Amino acid sequence: MTLFHLFLVAAIQGLTEFLPVSSSGHLILLPALTGEQDQGLAIDVAVHVGTLFAVVLYFWADVKIALQGSLRLLRGRVDTQGAFLALCLIAATIPVVIAGTVVKLAGLDDMLRSVTVIGWAMLGFGIVLYWADKTGTYDRTATDWRLKDAVTMGLAQMLALIPGTSRSGITITAARRLGYDRESSAKLAMLMSIPTIAASGVLLGVDVVQEADWAVARDGLIAAAFAFASALLALSIMMRLLHSVSFTPYVIYRVILGIALLIYAYT
Repeated sequence: MTLFHLFLVAAIQGLTEFLPVSSSGHLILLPALTGEQDQGLAIDVAVHVGTLFAVVLYFWADVKIALQGSLRLLRGRVDTQGAFLALCLIAATIPVVIAGTVVKLAGLDDMLRSVTVIGWAMLGFGIVLYWADKTGTYDRTATDWRLKDAVTMGLAQMLALIPGTSRSGITITAARRLGYDRESSAKLAMLMSIPTIAASGVLLGVDVVQEADWAVARDGLIAAAFAFASALLALSIMMRLLHSVSFTPYVIYRVILGIALLIYAYT
């Protein structure tokens, strides 16, 4: 892969992973619409690792609390803020791990990688995000996260297995409908992304090891660095803008792109 192609793939992954616009959908569209070669599993793993480091760094204070709490959770104690946060993150991650494994083993992931599917998901779930953001209340903050809400958001996260849905978008949608304010909804969605991205990276990594194509190791490191930088930038901008801007700009982008993709797919 050329340096420009690596940068393009990494930038798309990094900029769209945490914005509610679907990173997987954009990555699938890149070779489908441009004719470029698919980046391959090794690069997919690399850019996932890059974005993972970005969100961990940005939310390090919360991640540290959860890591410390997980040690108490392993001893069967849920008596601290960190232990409860770790429990909620585990509960929110289990549904998508199970569903993702089933989809992969059944070979359904390849069936979903189409412009038509991405177009409908981009459009439909974009409208749902707009509805949830406009009708959701602002009664709760991230510190009010409840276990049953984590499970609900985790079940919603399973829909992100459909390319074009957006993992962050669907979890933010669920959080807004549960009454969490915009900033808290985004924060919880980002924290949920950490174990989810890690799990998907491990799942993809198994295939990479089986292929044993280590010739792309250098490209992977470059892609991971690019993805880290672009993801950190996108995350910082979005979290700051949520103080004064709603999710409507992302919805407008999704609707326009979705309609364009459907026109492309059906003509």
